Amino acid sequence: MQLVLVRHPQPAIEAGICYGRTDVASPSAETARVAEILRAAGLPGTLPVYASPLQRCADLARQLGTPVTFDARLAEMDFGAWEMRGWDAIPRAEVDAWAADLLDYRPGGGENVRDVARRVAAFRAGLRTPALLVCHAGTMRLLACLHAGGSIEQAALRAASSPHRIGYGEVIVLKD
Repeated sequence: MQLVLVRHPQPAIEAGICYGRTDVASPSAETARVAEILRAAGLPGTLPVYASPLQRCADLARQLGTPVTFDARLAEMDFGAWEMRGWDAIPRAEVDAWAADLLDYRPGGGENVRDVARRVAAFRAGLRTPALLVCHAGTMRLLACLHAGGSIEQAALRAASSPHRIGYGEVIVLKD
């Protein structure tokens, strides 16, 4: 089954801030620009569209001009007390503790990667047709790692340990 993954446009937030589950929007001009690029590329075409309900994804999904199903399982990881803090303001010991236990450590008391992977895997397991998903870099990495196979825990570890290199508005296509 083909999945077309689209990362949301850059949110209106300064660089270096941890904003995982925080509901920050992307500037409307940037959202419109990304939507136009996607439409010019023929997306979503006939694909059903699913999106994270967070504004930065929801706004882009709505601009694609087709019905959208919003699903909280596509939301970014909840970083708890780390949300809206500068990454450089988070104590190094806490970041190191997360690096030492990528699966089960709860950054800022929020979600752990294992739980995020379970909810993303549950969403993916419920899909019956090819689809376009407007979501977040963390969600996209998890979907790509789940697509590659292995257990949820293996996929979660691969996703959590892979470098973050998915650009704003980037499209990744997963095919069987």
